[in-house]
Amino acid sequence: MDAKTCNESRVVRTSRVFPNDVNNHNTLFGGKLMSDMDMVASISATRHSRKEIVTASTDSVDFLQPITQQDSVCIESFITWTGTSSMEVFVKVIAENLLTGDRKIAATAFLTFVALDEHGKPTPVPKIIPETEEEKKLFETGKERAEKRKLHRKNSKELAAYFTTKKPWE
Repeated sequence: MDAKTCNESRVVRTSRVFPNDVNNHNTLFGGKLMSDMDMVASISATRHSRKEIVTASTDSVDFLQPITQQDSVCIESFITWTGTSSMEVFVKVIAENLLTGDRKIAATAFLTFVALDEHGKPTPVPKIIPETEEEKKLFETGKERAEKRKLHRKNSKELAAYFTTKKPWE
Protein backbone atom coordinates (compact mmCIF):
# COMPACT_ATOMS: atom_id res chain seq x y z
CA MET A 1 0.00 0.00 0.00
CA ASP A 2 1.59 3.26 -1.14
CA ALA A 3 2.05 6.18 1.21
CA LYS A 4 0.30 9.45 0.38
CA THR A 5 1.13 13.07 1.02
CA CYS A 6 -0.91 15.17 3.42
CA ASN A 7 -1.90 17.33 0.47
CA GLU A 8 -3.64 14.40 -1.24
CA SER A 9 -6.19 14.38 1.61
CA ARG A 10 -6.49 18.18 1.95
CA VAL A 11 -10.00 19.59 1.93
CA VAL A 12 -10.83 23.31 2.04
CA ARG A 13 -14.34 24.64 2.49
CA THR A 14 -15.22 28.31 2.84
CA SER A 15 -18.63 29.62 3.82
CA ARG A 16 -20.36 32.69 5.20
CA VAL A 17 -21.92 33.15 8.62
CA PHE A 18 -25.64 33.91 8.44
CA PRO A 19 -28.04 35.09 11.17
CA ASN A 20 -29.41 31.56 11.76
CA ASP A 21 -25.82 30.33 12.40
CA VAL A 22 -25.16 32.51 15.46
CA ASN A 23 -25.91 32.19 19.16
CA ASN A 24 -27.11 34.76 21.69
CA HIS A 25 -23.60 36.33 21.65
CA ASN A 26 -23.89 36.87 17.88
CA THR A 27 -21.02 34.45 17.29
CA LEU A 28 -21.07 31.20 15.34
CA PHE A 29 -22.69 28.29 17.22
CA GLY A 30 -19.95 25.98 18.45
CA GLY A 31 -22.07 22.93 17.61
CA LYS A 32 -22.53 24.07 14.02
CA LEU A 33 -18.81 24.59 13.63
CA MET A 34 -18.10 21.16 15.16
CA SER A 35 -20.51 19.50 12.75
CA ASP A 36 -18.93 21.27 9.78
CA MET A 37 -15.45 20.30 11.00
CA ASP A 38 -16.47 16.63 11.27
CA MET A 39 -17.92 16.71 7.76
CA VAL A 40 -14.81 18.23 6.21
CA ALA A 41 -12.51 15.90 8.19
CA SER A 42 -14.49 12.86 7.05
CA ILE A 43 -13.81 13.82 3.44
CA SER A 44 -10.07 13.94 4.17
CA ALA A 45 -10.22 10.49 5.77
CA THR A 46 -12.17 8.99 2.88
CA ARG A 47 -9.93 10.68 0.32
CA HIS A 48 -6.84 9.21 2.04
CA SER A 49 -8.15 5.69 2.56
CA ARG A 50 -10.60 5.40 -0.38
CA LYS A 51 -12.66 3.27 2.04
CA GLU A 52 -15.79 3.69 4.10
CA ILE A 53 -14.87 5.38 7.36
CA VAL A 54 -16.28 6.04 10.82
CA THR A 55 -15.44 8.77 13.30
CA ALA A 56 -13.62 7.12 16.21
CA SER A 57 -13.00 10.25 18.28
CA THR A 58 -12.86 13.97 18.40
CA ASP A 59 -9.83 14.52 20.59
CA SER A 60 -10.22 18.20 21.04
CA VAL A 61 -11.91 21.19 19.58
CA ASP A 62 -10.25 24.35 20.71
CA PHE A 63 -12.28 27.50 20.12
CA LEU A 64 -9.56 30.14 20.00
CA GLN A 65 -11.33 33.22 18.61
CA PRO A 66 -15.03 34.06 18.13
CA ILE A 67 -16.46 33.99 14.61
CA THR A 68 -18.96 36.71 13.72
CA GLN A 69 -21.40 37.47 10.93
CA GLN A 70 -18.79 39.70 9.31
CA ASP A 71 -16.50 36.67 8.88
CA SER A 72 -16.11 33.98 6.31
CA VAL A 73 -15.19 30.59 7.73
CA CYS A 74 -12.49 28.57 5.99
CA ILE A 75 -12.22 25.00 7.26
CA GLU A 76 -9.10 23.13 6.16
CA SER A 77 -8.39 19.50 6.98
CA PHE A 78 -5.79 16.87 6.12
CA ILE A 79 -4.38 13.59 7.41
CA THR A 80 -1.48 14.15 9.81
CA TRP A 81 -0.75 10.67 11.15
CA THR A 82 -1.89 7.10 10.56
CA GLY A 83 -1.96 3.90 12.54
CA THR A 84 -2.83 0.57 10.97
CA SER A 85 -6.48 1.39 10.20
CA SER A 86 -6.82 4.75 11.93
CA MET A 87 -6.21 8.22 10.56
CA GLU A 88 -5.69 11.39 12.53
CA VAL A 89 -7.15 14.43 10.80
CA PHE A 90 -6.11 17.96 11.73
CA VAL A 91 -8.73 20.64 11.19
CA LYS A 92 -7.87 24.32 11.13
CA VAL A 93 -10.54 27.02 11.04
CA ILE A 94 -9.62 30.45 9.71
CA ALA A 95 -12.05 33.32 10.14
CA GLU A 96 -11.65 36.22 7.75
CA ASN A 97 -13.35 39.53 8.32
CA LEU A 98 -14.80 40.13 4.87
CA LEU A 99 -14.76 43.93 5.26
CA THR A 100 -11.18 44.37 6.55
CA GLY A 101 -9.45 41.22 5.28
CA ASP A 102 -8.11 40.41 8.75
CA ARG A 103 -7.58 36.66 9.19
CA LYS A 104 -7.27 34.70 12.42
CA ILE A 105 -7.07 31.08 13.53
CA ALA A 106 -10.50 30.68 15.12
CA ALA A 107 -10.42 26.98 16.03
CA THR A 108 -8.39 23.79 15.71
CA ALA A 109 -9.25 20.15 16.22
CA PHE A 110 -7.95 16.62 15.89
CA LEU A 111 -10.37 13.89 14.84
CA THR A 112 -9.67 10.21 14.38
CA PHE A 113 -11.34 8.03 11.77
CA VAL A 114 -11.09 4.31 11.13
CA ALA A 115 -11.25 2.81 7.64
CA LEU A 116 -13.61 -0.14 7.19
CA ASP A 117 -13.61 -3.01 4.73
CA GLU A 118 -16.70 -4.37 2.96
CA HIS A 119 -17.63 -6.32 6.11
CA GLY A 120 -17.46 -3.28 8.41
CA LYS A 121 -14.14 -4.35 9.96
CA PRO A 122 -11.07 -2.11 10.34
CA THR A 123 -8.79 -2.25 7.30
CA PRO A 124 -5.26 -0.91 6.66
CA VAL A 125 -4.72 2.62 5.39
CA PRO A 126 -1.76 4.17 3.54
CA LYS A 127 0.99 5.81 5.58
CA ILE A 128 1.41 9.58 5.40
CA ILE A 129 4.22 11.70 3.94
CA PRO A 130 4.42 15.22 5.43
CA GLU A 131 5.95 17.91 3.22
CA THR A 132 5.43 21.39 4.72
CA GLU A 133 6.76 22.57 8.10
CA GLU A 134 3.20 22.57 9.48
CA GLU A 135 2.61 19.00 8.26
CA LYS A 136 5.98 17.81 9.59
CA LYS A 137 5.31 19.27 13.06
CA LEU A 138 1.88 17.61 13.21
CA PHE A 139 3.31 14.29 11.95
CA GLU A 140 6.17 14.31 14.50
CA THR A 141 3.74 14.80 17.38
CA GLY A 142 1.09 12.39 16.03
CA LYS A 143 2.27 9.20 17.74
CA GLU A 144 2.14 10.87 21.16
CA ARG A 145 -1.43 12.04 20.51
CA ALA A 146 -2.39 8.53 19.37
CA GLU A 147 -1.01 7.04 22.61
CA LYS A 148 -2.95 9.60 24.66
CA ARG A 149 -6.12 8.75 22.69
CA LYS A 150 -5.65 5.06 23.40
CA LEU A 151 -5.25 5.69 27.14
CA HIS A 152 -8.19 8.11 27.19
CA ARG A 153 -10.41 5.55 25.43
CA LYS A 154 -9.39 2.85 27.93
CA ASN A 155 -10.20 5.19 30.84
CA SER A 156 -13.53 6.15 29.27
CA LYS A 157 -14.52 2.49 28.90
CA GLU A 158 -13.58 1.80 32.52
CA LEU A 159 -15.61 4.79 33.70
CA ALA A 160 -18.56 3.80 31.52
CA ALA A 161 -18.78 0.50 33.42
CA TYR A 162 -20.06 2.54 36.39
CA PHE A 163 -22.84 4.26 34.47
CA THR A 164 -26.41 3.07 34.62
CA THR A 165 -28.78 2.70 31.69
CA LYS A 166 -31.81 2.92 33.94
CA LYS A 167 -34.39 5.57 33.21
CA PRO A 168 -34.00 8.52 35.61
CA TRP A 169 -37.45 7.88 37.10
CA GLU A 170 -36.75 4.23 37.91
